[in-house]
Amino acid sequence: QVRLVESGGGSVQAGGSLRLSCVASGMNFKIAAMHWYRQAPGKERELVASITSSGTATYADSVKGRFTISRNNAWNTAYLQMDSLKPEDTAVYYCNTYYRNNNWGQGTQVTVSS
Repeated sequence: QVRLVESGGGSVQAGGSLRLSCVASGMNFKIAAMHWYRQAPGKERELVASITSSGTATYADSVKGRFTISRNNAWNTAYLQMDSLKPEDTAVYYCNTYYRNNNWGQGTQVTVSS
C-alpha cells in the first residue's frame, strides 16, 4: 500500500521561503514520477510541479522561477523548495504519484501573509 506523507508547511511572510517534503513508502520510488498539487480555499486543485523518474522537472507558469522540485531516491523523498512566496501561494499542498493507483498525501498547509 502506497503512503505519502508531506511535511514542511507553515506560515511565512511574503518573500519568504519554505521547503516541503514528501516521504513515500510501499512503492518503488525511483521509477515513479512525483507531483506537487495545491488547493486554495474555494478553488480547484491545481498542479504546481512535477518531476520524472529521471529528474526532469516541469512547473506551472505561476510558480516558474520561484519553486524548485527535486527528489532523493535513496531517501524515497520528493521536495518542493518554495522561494519568493506570495500571498496567492496560500493553499494546502499535496504530494501525488500514480503507482498502481492515484495516490495522495494528507496535505500540508502553507500560509503566506502580506
